[in-house]
Amino acid sequence: MRAQDEAEIVACIPSLRRYARGLVSDPDRADDLVQDTLERAWSRLSMWQKRNELRAWMFGIMHNHFIDRLRAQRSRPEDSAGDELPELPQRAQQTDALEVRDLDRLLQRLPPEQREVLLLVSVEALSYQEVAQITGVPLGTVMSRLSRARARLRDEMASPSQRKEQDKVSHAAQRIQRVK
Repeated sequence: MRAQDEAEIVACIPSLRRYARGLVSDPDRADDLVQDTLERAWSRLSMWQKRNELRAWMFGIMHNHFIDRLRAQRSRPEDSAGDELPELPQRAQQTDALEVRDLDRLLQRLPPEQREVLLLVSVEALSYQEVAQITGVPLGTVMSRLSRARARLRDEMASPSQRKEQDKVSHAAQRIQRVK
């Protein structure tokens, strides 16, 4: 293994940790996910095709491992993170830490497919094409998942008065469509 490859893998660790924490929200589980990803990357470095970006390849490994864990969890029922979440996000007025916590909870409410695409595009600044390659879905699916994730976050983050206004507009739009 070349020293340059090792340095590139090590340089990916902060991004991998950030992405993992966004996916699982529990810092210990996120660190386990990163460690498993690094272990797989080290052991399979010979499988990496030099024409692809190493960072995208590493995110692909993490994505696949995360999906494998989700499938394993579905086969054995456990407490889900959604049960512990409040019905409506509690927005703090004073501190950023509470706002970050609320955003993390909202992210955890998103379906895993939407959450991972949102994190890869918004936080890791990967292109849609790279995200499509990492997740193994078509480019249009990436864009659709991203759009739905953003819309759902926007709806969840809206204040109650904004939701009432959105409901009025939606109701009026439905009445107009019925006339046609």
